[in-house]
This record gives sequence, structure tokens and C-alpha cells, in this order.
Amino acid sequence: MTLNVKLYTMCMVQNGNQVLLINRPDKKGFPGYIAPGGKVDFPESIVDAAIREVKEETGLTVKRIAYKGLDEFCDPGQNLRYMVFNYLVTEFEGELLQNPPEGDLLWVDKEEALELPMQSWFKRRFPLFFNQGTFELSALWDSQTNTEGKETFRQYE
Repeated sequence: MTLNVKLYTMCMVQNGNQVLLINRPDKKGFPGYIAPGGKVDFPESIVDAAIREVKEETGLTVKRIAYKGLDEFCDPGQNLRYMVFNYLVTEFEGELLQNPPEGDLLWVDKEEALELPMQSWFKRRFPLFFNQGTFELSALWDSQTNTEGKETFRQYE
């Protein structure tokens, strides 16, 4: 059986003590507040995909970006490895889109962000963007039973 690998990015855009989040509607999947990001198009580099997704979803042009870590889940039943490469954007320019394609944009204080409705996996990942160093989070997932299996987490200095 062929291994199916899906590559995605996620970028936390930070301006001082605030972060930029997208309020995704139900019809887009993963409803609630989330950071910008999306699919990596072949053969673009992963960091180029992250920068492109920020521009497409927010209108902002990334000036400084740092790799923060990898979050992945593997579904052995589907031979699927779903990898999300996470970045922190701390310098940017431009104006926010008036009609963003993925949902309404909101600048929110970092300390208040977790009070917003969001997916549990994003809520768990949120603080990792602001820790020193990088992280690696990997979980097994069984899509037939909708359950999570063994999880591996590492924080690197």
C-alpha cells in the first residue's frame, strides 16, 4: 500500500502582545479561531508555502519568520502521515484584507486568545509557538474509531 503524505503550514503572526487569528466558519472545516496556514504546493519549499499562505489569507507580507516545530498525526489504517510545519512571524508589512478568504481576521491579546472557540488540537499547540526553541508533536490517529493513540512530544532548546 502507498504511503500518503500531506504537508501543511501554520503561521502565528505576532505584533507585540497580540496575535492574528482567523475565525473559520463551519463550511471551511476546522471551525473556530486558528492561525493562518494551508497546503504546501509541490515543488514549493515549506517556508515559501508558509509565507504565501499568510499573504493569501491575511494580506500581510512576511518580513521575519522563525521555524517553531512540527505537529503531525499518522493514521496507519489509511497509510496517512499529515504533517504541519509551524512558524512564528514577528515582522510583516501591509494591510489586512477587507474580505479574507478563510474567515474574519482578529487581532487578540495572546493571553486572551485561548478563551476564544477553537479546535482542541490548536489550543494545545498555541503556547508552543511562544516557547524558546522548537517542538515536535506526533500522534497516532485511528479515523475509523475517531480516537487518538500514542503521542510523542519533545521540546528542543
